[in-house]
Amino acid sequence: MLRETVREGTVGDVLSAGLDDAEEECLVVNPSQKTIAALVEVLQAGTAPRSVRLFAAEAALKDLFEDFLVASAVADLLADGTLAVRTLQSVPRNALLVSPTSVVSLVDGGDRVAGLTTTDEEFVASAYDYYDQRWQEAEEFSLRTPPRSRVMETLEAEIGPEAASDFGAVLDSLDSARGNGDGLDEVTISLLVAARNGELLYDISKWGEDVGLASKATFSRTKSRLEDNGLIETEKVPIDVGRPRLRLMTGDPRLEDADIDEVAGVARELLA
Repeated sequence: MLRETVREGTVGDVLSAGLDDAEEECLVVNPSQKTIAALVEVLQAGTAPRSVRLFAAEAALKDLFEDFLVASAVADLLADGTLAVRTLQSVPRNALLVSPTSVVSLVDGGDRVAGLTTTDEEFVASAYDYYDQRWQEAEEFSLRTPPRSRVMETLEAEIGPEAASDFGAVLDSLDSARGNGDGLDEVTISLLVAARNGELLYDISKWGEDVGLASKATFSRTKSRLEDNGLIETEKVPIDVGRPRLRLMTGDPRLEDADIDEVAGVARELLA
């Protein structure tokens, strides 16, 4: 009979406890989107990096990673080796934390989450070997979002420290950045920040394409939408050779006058 202990709390609490109990590595199997987001926060806050393998359904990963805040954080964790992500083809009933020393089953009770933990050596060894083998055979998940750290570094270097500071402040004011009604996406935020700082469309879109944020065409389409809705305006700036370039400016005084952490809320109101 398996010996179990029960830990309760938020999903972050249970994940933190499970990772602390694990040795050098842990497989997180079939987590919900809420659990993945909590895992990312736990790993970002960790003082000592550990190796975590995220093993999740492809549909859940794709949907969650539409949120730039989560995806760019995951990209940072991938880059520093704290996290690896592969796609799980058939899923168990519950989310699991599987390590060489324990198996934790996460049970969502609404406001609270319970972690049912067993350290039975035979069961743990069998479960770990099973999911480790499946991991070896699984495909790596392709994340196209660049790390937030690289986005910030290149934005500061290529556009300027004021724009980088504003971009970070707007992101920090958001719960999500996916641009589907739940928040503004990263391209929209980039253009709004560029407009508040009087930057050229060419410069911000070239930066965005080079860093892997979006194509120049996406920046151009988003600029047109914001312009049509009165959030930004443009003026032509002559250059020595070729067509004039467009300088971005705010098109509504509320965007110009708002504190930087209020820009996202004002923009959502104007786009509604």
